[in-house]
Amino acid sequence: MAFNSLSEKLQNVFKNLKGKGRLTEADVKAALKEVKMALLEADVNFKVVKNFIKTVQDRAVGQDVMNSLTPAQMVIKIVNEELVALMGDETKEIMLKPGSDITIIMMCGLQGAGKTTTAAKLAGKFKQKGKRPLLAACDVYRPAAIKQLQINGEKQGVEVFSMGDGHKPVNIAKAAIEHAAKNNFNVVVLDTAGRLHIDESMMDELIEIKDNVNVDHTVLVVDAMTGQDAVNVAETFNSKISITGVILTKLDGDTRGGAALSIRAVTGKPILYIGMGEKLSDLEQFYPDRMASRILGMGDILTLIDKAQSEIDEEKAKELESKIKKAEFDFNDFLDSMAQVKKMGGITSMLGMLPNMGLPSDLEVDDDAFKGVEAIIYSMTKEERSNPAILNPSRKKRIAKGAGVDISEVNKLVKQQEQMKKMMKQMSGLMGGKGKRGRFKLPFGL
Repeated sequence: MAFNSLSEKLQNVFKNLKGKGRLTEADVKAALKEVKMALLEADVNFKVVKNFIKTVQDRAVGQDVMNSLTPAQMVIKIVNEELVALMGDETKEIMLKPGSDITIIMMCGLQGAGKTTTAAKLAGKFKQKGKRPLLAACDVYRPAAIKQLQINGEKQGVEVFSMGDGHKPVNIAKAAIEHAAKNNFNVVVLDTAGRLHIDESMMDELIEIKDNVNVDHTVLVVDAMTGQDAVNVAETFNSKISITGVILTKLDGDTRGGAALSIRAVTGKPILYIGMGEKLSDLEQFYPDRMASRILGMGDILTLIDKAQSEIDEEKAKELESKIKKAEFDFNDFLDSMAQVKKMGGITSMLGMLPNMGLPSDLEVDDDAFKGVEAIIYSMTKEERSNPAILNPSRKKRIAKGAGVDISEVNKLVKQQEQMKKMMKQMSGLMGGKGKRGRFKLPFGL
């Protein structure tokens, strides 16, 4: 996650505050000096940091805070509230027109930001909402850009309109909208060309499209890994063509994340979505309050639940819950459980949404490690998967050979499965209790 380093530094600052009991004004100022350094190192815009620290300090040294029973917690609360305000007090969505009215969205950005992939991701989101999106290939310069859009569109089950690379982008955009009107599409996503850097011809082309087509939303895609440059790009695009909002990509990478904290303050335009991976499903609605919680190490359980509810097969989840209650969890269920975790982005992604539990910020869980486990299970017969009790030494030896692992790895997995069953027997009484249970269930094994 982009904010690991910032998150760890802020948590250390607040940990020191909590250890002081009653706070003095000097304590708060010293703590905020460290917060300021942490934000600057995270590549947050200097002016944004300066205003942020002043606002927090003005609130934090007030009498209500200093005289409260838990002043350290009050300071953390203020920092959290101001982080939310910095990124936008509320979630902004791309508003779509009702019914058959066509909403036109123009995607723009520099080359390499992930604009074409993001256009397909966005179209997939609209399709999930019951809309009929059409992707329009208006990038006639970058080699294979049209093909890339067509491949991603096919994966999303979304039609791609293309006229090849022999026409002007503005004419392709107009033709795409005519095609949409004739064929009952109600959202058109224009994938325009990017450049390695901002230039006059790029802006002129975007302006020409907006002059000839009634664009409802101009969405800028920026690469979070470029840090402060992402903010500068957003500011330039906004001044030239007036953007509606921003989609921040590669926020799952090893980046300082300052762009997410600076873009709205600098441009006045909201972050609409964040790209959290390369898969076409890895596009999350941006919630300022949830992002602030992630930054402060409080986790993001709501987004985790959203992902679970959209990705997990409800029938399988109910079946799995029933098996857990009866302590009948076998290796087939193990495979199903791992598949559900993969759908939700893998263990690493999910850990990033859980509240900090004393785990090191640089903890890395290798999702590929599950491949070895899968290889062992797939080397078993159907009977062995369903009834692990029959796994004698000769069967284990055969399974190890088939999976290309040492027999000790097979023994280890079988032992883990036995331990799970014992734990489930202990849990079954709790899960079958009379207390109210939430509808959401995490896949077993997390």
